[in-house]
Amino acid sequence: MSEPAELTFYHGPMGAGKSTFALQTHFNQSRQGRVGLLLTKHDRSGEPAVTSRIGLAAPAVVVGDGDDLHDVVMHRHRRERLDFVVCDEAQFLAPAQVEDLVRIVDEVGIDVFAFGLLTDFTAALFPGSARLVELADGVHRMQAIVLCWCGRPGFLNARVVGGQVARAGELVAIGDTELGPVIYQALCRRHFMGGQLEE
Repeated sequence: MSEPAELTFYHGPMGAGKSTFALQTHFNQSRQGRVGLLLTKHDRSGEPAVTSRIGLAAPAVVVGDGDDLHDVVMHRHRRERLDFVVCDEAQFLAPAQVEDLVRIVDEVGIDVFAFGLLTDFTAALFPGSARLVELADGVHRMQAIVLCWCGRPGFLNARVVGGQVARAGELVAIGDTELGPVIYQALCRRHFMGGQLEE
């Protein structure tokens, strides 16, 4: 008898290697002859792909705000039997979409690996991440150490606009760690709370 399928959530701050690990997970599962589906929502590239800052990328199905993920996965599953789903940028999922992933695991028996940020730029849980923490079979903090400018572990994601830590704005503002009018910087709690970007 095979092991039951599971929903596993991996989280970490920007720069922790979540997208790289998502791509590696998809690659490793596929190498064992398992058939998978790669999903993303609001990838930094703006393309239908999962991209990492170290240059890895793979085509992916883009999840829309109103998409029923159970229907999306079952549409593919009927054409080609799926063994697993990898979902990057899972923090942007609506709670109902996380529940769709649970149905995929529990009712269909497909493993789901979700990767995303835990908290937003105000240090509040993303609604999708909160639901993943509540419902996932396993929740794992990424082991890659991201450092604040002071040398302490940086686990909070500051949104930086015009050289200042932003405290208000839209929940979703796609940016990166280096370019654009909106950038993100991992800070330790002390410097996140104080809005301090450097000495």
